[in-house]
Amino acid sequence: MTTIHQLSFLFKENMSILMTESYKLSQAYISWELGKLCSRRKYDLYIAVLIVFAFRASICATYPSLCTQTPYPELCNSLINSTPQTTLDEINVSDFRDMSLRATLAQAQNTVNLIENMNLSSFNKLAKSASTDCLELYQDTIYQLNRSVGSKSNNAQTWLSSAIANEQTCQNGFLDFNLSSQLQSLPIFMSSDFSKLLSNSLAINKANIMAKQNKNRRLLSLGYDDEFPEWVSFGDRKLLQSSTKLADIVVAQDGSGNYKTISEALAAAAKQRTSGTNKRFVIYVKKGIYKENVEIMRSMKNLMLIGDGIDATVVTGNRNVQDGSTTFRSATFAVSGDGFIARGITFENTAGPQKGQAVALRSSSDLSIFYQCSFKGYQDTLYVYSQRQFYRDCDIHGTTDFIFGDSATVIQNSNIYIRKPMSDQKITVVTAQGRNNPNENTGIVIHNSRVTLCGSGYRGYLGRPWREYSRTVFMKCRIDGVLTPEA
Repeated sequence: MTTIHQLSFLFKENMSILMTESYKLSQAYISWELGKLCSRRKYDLYIAVLIVFAFRASICATYPSLCTQTPYPELCNSLINSTPQTTLDEINVSDFRDMSLRATLAQAQNTVNLIENMNLSSFNKLAKSASTDCLELYQDTIYQLNRSVGSKSNNAQTWLSSAIANEQTCQNGFLDFNLSSQLQSLPIFMSSDFSKLLSNSLAINKANIMAKQNKNRRLLSLGYDDEFPEWVSFGDRKLLQSSTKLADIVVAQDGSGNYKTISEALAAAAKQRTSGTNKRFVIYVKKGIYKENVEIMRSMKNLMLIGDGIDATVVTGNRNVQDGSTTFRSATFAVSGDGFIARGITFENTAGPQKGQAVALRSSSDLSIFYQCSFKGYQDTLYVYSQRQFYRDCDIHGTTDFIFGDSATVIQNSNIYIRKPMSDQKITVVTAQGRNNPNENTGIVIHNSRVTLCGSGYRGYLGRPWREYSRTVFMKCRIDGVLTPEA
């Protein structure tokens, strides 16, 4: 009988899992699949019940078993209770994950509507700036949730982790300006279930990954010549390593290119590109100091900027928190479009150590690469905001938390320079990773790099736990005597 063969296959496939830490999850997954098969014929149901009994799990307990994997099981169970039994009989773990995602998406859309319709008359300029960030961040969360539904679980884990980062960053904008009272009035707190639903969806998606036994995947596994992650195409590798600068648009301050500013070139690129195309679009930025704040929006995917080298092509700005920008908005160069690549460019924020948080580069570009680039600033220089990022042969300068964010980032073969802070600052910290949820797949890995102290009279630390579940790894690095014994 086909059904019996199917059940036997499930038994053999999952037997090895039962001997691991994933025992409970395997029970839930097998019981779930059995439940679907059992609904077909009474005789099959009898066989299935015997097998489920052997695993000491009942079909009726399948969904509650999965909900125990979540941080808010009561909310998860309420989703089950509100779903018709006929629907539950037909779905599997992936389907239930998508049900949870859709419920979370509905709450996110409701939150955006509330933010858009808020009365901001009582907000000052700083509070309005922070609320603008919140609107953009929650709109991005809707995008991340939408593309997570029906997607591969590994990708979805990255995108849902990005949504977690968005929620925290919205709050950070108000905290930057000591505006906790205005923060409490935001719809985020009026719709408290959103945060819980998002955390549950992240946990359920992780359970789906484990159920499929995807346990041997590396964070950013390398391929081809082992110089770049395996997801970098052969064509992009050639662009990164080529000495010839072939470009769709050329930027030059002296007028020898198509445009004189990077922002003008980006506006032209948005018009030139065919709608919906994923073709790599290359902008060559000639030697010069470009005093502009640049933002590459989410819609501008697979963009590449090539410069003439570190300290030759420089993008510079000086926005900072003390002068009225949120940390998120202080970036000299910000990129959200997936698949972004930069080569041979210096990104700089010249606000200085006395101005507090002042970002040189912020990236939330998924599967992005920065090759032979430099990042110069003081506090919060390099904001590896979210999603998957790779840095190679780069220089990073700063004083406090100058590599920070909640992404899955690998920094390789790079130089990290700890600058001298202000006279009243005796401690410098390299990294502040922002993982806020135990189920996020984020962390910072610094590999085969060098950490150097650029002065004396102050102490250096490799990192601090910015959030409860922060993760940073220094691997095969040279530390030039910069650390205090306790570090």
